[in-house]
Amino acid sequence: MAKELKDLTKSEENYSQWYNDLVVKAGLAENSAVRGCMVIKPYGYAIWEKMQAILDRMFKQTGHENAYFPLFIPKSFFSKEAHHVEGFAKECAVVTHYRLKNDPEGKGVVVDPDARLEEELIVRPTSETIIWNTYKNWIHSYRDLPILCNQWANVVRWEMRTRLFLRTAEFLWQEGHTAHETREEAIAEATKMINVYKEFAERYMALPVIVGHKSPNERFAGAEDTLTIEALMQDGKALQSGTSHFLGQNFAKAFDVQFTNKEGKLEYVWATSWGVSTRLMGALIMAHSDNNGLVLPPALAPIQAVLVPIYKGEEQMKTIVAKLDAIAAELRARGLSVKVDARDNVRSGFKFAEYELKGVPVRLALGPRDLENGTIELMRRDTLEKEVVPQEGLIDRVAALMDEIQQGIFDKARSFRDSMITPVDTWEEFVRTLDTKGGFVAAHWDGTVETEVAIKEATKATIRCIPLDAVDEEGACIYSGKPSHQRVLFARSY
Repeated sequence: MAKELKDLTKSEENYSQWYNDLVVKAGLAENSAVRGCMVIKPYGYAIWEKMQAILDRMFKQTGHENAYFPLFIPKSFFSKEAHHVEGFAKECAVVTHYRLKNDPEGKGVVVDPDARLEEELIVRPTSETIIWNTYKNWIHSYRDLPILCNQWANVVRWEMRTRLFLRTAEFLWQEGHTAHETREEAIAEATKMINVYKEFAERYMALPVIVGHKSPNERFAGAEDTLTIEALMQDGKALQSGTSHFLGQNFAKAFDVQFTNKEGKLEYVWATSWGVSTRLMGALIMAHSDNNGLVLPPALAPIQAVLVPIYKGEEQMKTIVAKLDAIAAELRARGLSVKVDARDNVRSGFKFAEYELKGVPVRLALGPRDLENGTIELMRRDTLEKEVVPQEGLIDRVAALMDEIQQGIFDKARSFRDSMITPVDTWEEFVRTLDTKGGFVAAHWDGTVETEVAIKEATKATIRCIPLDAVDEEGACIYSGKPSHQRVLFARSY
């Protein structure tokens, strides 16, 4: 493990390679035999399970229920909402046949040409179409509304250039799909859910985010409005970390989902959809980690404290491990996830390097002298500070330290993010800031798609969001010079 850590690329030398090294060497994920797809390893999946459990609880607290819808979607469904199909057409995987057969020439198996499907099936890139076709059978009257469904699933978007967690052909996510009686209810739902994502990101991931509207050109395909949480990574690039869409009546009209209102008249249903994915894993890694490995906020760490015995001989080992087991039991009673690493086939230095790499928030090491003195060595992963502390009061101290570390990681990330928001007023300043500093650039924009596209082509920067708290401010667009009434946030992004 010490060699693994030594071989970790430095983030300042090659950030992209550092990220990839970290994902692989910390045992989070690896590339699979299927091009563009990944294997999420147990340690990585344990983090995702924690994310999933917390989000699932938050969804249920806001009145949502889980359901499951088919992985396969008839191709004709995508033809019903023109903007939606245009947005996803290039990313769709298509099932055309349903059977294989042995090759008559002995070359293994081949697709049976006689087993062609009457209608091709699309492997789910997102579920609006299949869900709204289903909702047509569920909704008849205002009494059937609202419907507040979420599903945990996998999706396939055929990406040509992939990166573990951030962009893969298949990934895991949740997608909420809700149906409402009024426009106002649906807009309130979309706003509520983006704030659920904000709370999750900041409270549990220790990840400061900016909430805002996507520009019309960056909206979800088929939405009237898209809300987003935007985070900043340590290399100065932005990462869209969750979105919530007000879909208007677009999908209800496409699938003829109507209800009888209180006055007895037929109306189309109002809709939202919202989701986060395993991309959050990428955000967690890139926002906090360092050249020693992962830095995990305690709220999401699979192991919150690891206890390592230092000993010579079997008798010492038994005595010290027994003491650590007793400490571990008390920590577990306080609700902490704890591991005693009593492996006798690796040195303690190897263990220290391994748990640093894996981002375990607190490490406790106990040796013979500590046993005599009633002390223990404590190291916190976020600051790498190490001290010898009394065993008396240790349980309270470690429990309190979890909150302190969680807050410290968030404060550090927020301080960095805030330092990387730069207001500019000219095109020259805009380009120079992107090239030399990065981060979010707050600039005036004339509100046109043409200007937005031209800026992206010239700089690779996109409008990340129009912040919800943006203030009215008269100015001139940095590109066209036309009048503008507020600043928007641009950044280069993942």
